[in-house]
Amino acid sequence: MGETKQVLVADDEGNLRRVLKAQLQHDGYEVHCVGDGEAVLEAMSEHHIDVLITDLRMPKLDGMQVLKAVSERHPDVPVIMITAHGTVDTAVEALKLGAFDYVTKPFDRTELRAVVSKAARTSELSKKHVSGDPNERGRYRIIGQSPPMRAVYDVIEKVADTPSTVLITGESGTGKELIARALHQNSSRANKPFVSVNCAAIPPDLLESELFGYEKGAFTGAVTSKPGRFELADGGTLFLDEIAEIPVSMQVKLLRALQEQQFERVGGIKTITVDIRLVTATNRDLKARIADGGFREDLYYRLNVVHVHLPPLRDRPSDIPLLVDHFVRKFNAKLNRAVTGFEDPAMSQLLRYGWPGNIRELENVVERCMIFAEDGKIGAQHLPAEIRESDGDVGASIIEGIDATPGRTGLKEAIREATLKLERAFIGRALEQTGGNVTHTARLLKISRKSLQNKMKELGLRSE
Repeated sequence: MGETKQVLVADDEGNLRRVLKAQLQHDGYEVHCVGDGEAVLEAMSEHHIDVLITDLRMPKLDGMQVLKAVSERHPDVPVIMITAHGTVDTAVEALKLGAFDYVTKPFDRTELRAVVSKAARTSELSKKHVSGDPNERGRYRIIGQSPPMRAVYDVIEKVADTPSTVLITGESGTGKELIARALHQNSSRANKPFVSVNCAAIPPDLLESELFGYEKGAFTGAVTSKPGRFELADGGTLFLDEIAEIPVSMQVKLLRALQEQQFERVGGIKTITVDIRLVTATNRDLKARIADGGFREDLYYRLNVVHVHLPPLRDRPSDIPLLVDHFVRKFNAKLNRAVTGFEDPAMSQLLRYGWPGNIRELENVVERCMIFAEDGKIGAQHLPAEIRESDGDVGASIIEGIDATPGRTGLKEAIREATLKLERAFIGRALEQTGGNVTHTARLLKISRKSLQNKMKELGLRSE
């Protein structure tokens, strides 16, 4: 149901480009190929690239220069480095500077497929949606002046330059990774690595090797030794997003690594010591997960030394005009438009809407409106139907459409009709927000994937 992911391959060897393109197309990706570093930046501007695979050595701009430019201009695009065995140390340095991963020549097809798939999932789940310029009305490159956000800024100011572990909670799309970056950038570790891991994007059986690394021959496909994210974050900050998705069996090993700052690579016997500051985030209720056996209580208290809760957008409506202004300027540059803003009736609709998808949903709405707006202002007619019809209470508009005449409709029938309509509207909105991805929608609604599929079938949403 999701759209085809686009991968950009950059290498000056034509044969290698053809091999990579053939394999990636076979795996279902749309592939673009270029032969030098300058062409990478041009292609990034022309296409909606989801994953970049780039060689370290290329003409015009080498891989490290490309990594730096892409990290600045397209920070939500994972960059995978291609390296020969003799330049693995350089690739590891690239990881510390923000590269997503690296693969070595000659390629192992299984390893390459896993790395690209993981990068594509990470790109899809990326939370980098609200960063702004330093002169934006807000602090720490975060937009917002509302009292709930000022309270968040106060916490950042007090704990940023401490070694304390921080747990960030909040609904999906509220910008939790921005808080993690603000904590890192305003600490004495700012010049050291900031390593981000989205735990939901990594298959459970690969999580240990992703976090702690592995030695050559540790498992099928381990053709070389590779450091894990703990090693790469040494001296800096390790951010574990979606921490609730880590399996219980892995939580024991994570707790030991956090307590002792020591671990062994998968298949290794050497104990590795690191110095990291850990920041974690989740949109789940960890106490509820503890109650149902899905999360260890001792790990929870180890993570929850300092708690930062990000408010949902519906609880900070005064920040909506600031965010809208930022997104309008962002998409004017991206789409080559000259939109000046939203008309007052349209802005009033935005302020009344409940924003279940939070800032991510707001950004998507602004981009969609700017695509269809033909003049300099966006009017109410450009807004999606669910926002135009919203009065701030989803249930109210649904109830108005029900014939509740006594004697004509019984109480049980009226309640059932209203419930079905509310479920259909709520699930439909969540599906739209996730681009039709059932797994992500189920996680957003906090129900099982099977329950969501049954509901979609019952409500007639599967065919749509």
